[in-house]
Amino acid sequence: MKNLVRVFILFCVIMQVDVHAQSLAGKSGVTFRKMFLDYQSQNGGNISNFGNYRQGYELGYTRRFTDKFGLSIPLRYGVVDTHREDINDLRKRIFSGDVQLQYHFYADGRKFIPYLLAGAGGVMETEGETNVQFPVGFGFNIRIAPRAAIVWQSEYRKSLKDGRDNLQHGVGFNYYFGVSPKDMEEKIAEKLDTDMDGTPDEMDLCPTEFGAKELNGCPDSDGDMVANYLDKCPDVKGLAKFDGCPDTDGDGIPDAKDDCPTVAGTEINRGCPEVIVKEKDTDGDGVPDTKDLCPDQKGTAANDGCPDTDGDGIPDKTDKCPTKPGLAIYGGCPDTDGDGIDDSRDKCPNLAGTVANEGCPELKIEDKKTLEVAMQAVQFQTGSAVLKPESNIVLNQIADILRKYPDFNMAISGHTDNTGNSVINQSLSDKRAKACYDYIIKQKIDSSRLSYAGYGESRPISTNDNEKGRTLNRRVEFNMVPRE
Repeated sequence: MKNLVRVFILFCVIMQVDVHAQSLAGKSGVTFRKMFLDYQSQNGGNISNFGNYRQGYELGYTRRFTDKFGLSIPLRYGVVDTHREDINDLRKRIFSGDVQLQYHFYADGRKFIPYLLAGAGGVMETEGETNVQFPVGFGFNIRIAPRAAIVWQSEYRKSLKDGRDNLQHGVGFNYYFGVSPKDMEEKIAEKLDTDMDGTPDEMDLCPTEFGAKELNGCPDSDGDMVANYLDKCPDVKGLAKFDGCPDTDGDGIPDAKDDCPTVAGTEINRGCPEVIVKEKDTDGDGVPDTKDLCPDQKGTAANDGCPDTDGDGIPDKTDKCPTKPGLAIYGGCPDTDGDGIDDSRDKCPNLAGTVANEGCPELKIEDKKTLEVAMQAVQFQTGSAVLKPESNIVLNQIADILRKYPDFNMAISGHTDNTGNSVINQSLSDKRAKACYDYIIKQKIDSSRLSYAGYGESRPISTNDNEKGRTLNRRVEFNMVPRE
């Protein structure tokens, strides 16, 4: 009895652990456990003397009737020590089989599921007698997969034969097959048809109202094949294209919006024929002046009488680009290159760019580097505007850059140091810029994309007090400019 008290206390401690997940799938399963057998402590030995525990194995069948009640039939094999007074019977092999009922403390969301057990079974000893034992105990499942769990179980086993009471502990795993009771309930629920209209609730858009299968289980009071919940005229048979409302005169305007529902008319006259309209229409666009926001300009009824030249649905008076179809988000302007900057603000409308670069693409790092190197790499004969042969390589690269960026122009500027006469320097810088201009044009670059100018000694980038600085000041700059 002391051991039963210990088992109960240990079970209560385990029940306080707050670990959560869900139950295992399947009803039937198999169990395999490694067993630790104690035939000593219940017959005068010490329960804490683990050295006297012996080992065994269990293979079992489990069956769950509900999430909480189940049956287990374990078959076990092990080696135990018994009858210490008989030296010949110290070590015995045993075979046992039980029928055990289990109660699981299941709740939705739990992963750690403890349980209690009780049952009866028979034990056969290879050198001894067969005896009947009654196990009681506890265990727990820890789910590791939808159909698998790690299992621990501890039992106190009362024998009807003296000297055979024992404790058995086992650790192993369960694996379940089939469909769980909860899954079965869900499958049954899936087929429920609350309103008995032949459309299962899971597919019925109106599960509590009798309806037609063609309308996903929803009712149609007026029989126009437009479900009531979509029908703006549920009690009058109408047309689907008018949300279930009728068009009595067949003029394409539903009765609800038709000022003359029994006489065919025009949309401009709100469903009434022309002869009925007697209001003044100054611009003759079919929209009477009383409703025309642009009474002196011929427009459309859709735009309240205002014109929409480019037909983009945005009246000219609010359209920033009235001659080019565009989007409302851009004030009626298009975004040809799709860079999020409308053409009215995009300096490169045909080439995707960035906001920071006013819609033009950023030059690649290597291209920027080429333009920077070109300032000093383009060389001329001393005191003249004649290009040295080695300059051709750089100028060819610049022509390639212009081809790569068709939405950019280029401004070529010549510069000198302050050595000599400023007037001569001005003339020399202009001629050198033109020499580069002429060379690039010969590479089949349109002249409209190029401009040149000389600035002489007026824009130094370094000091003119030493040769290094003067060398930097003698340069030709190639600046990329977005095309307007």
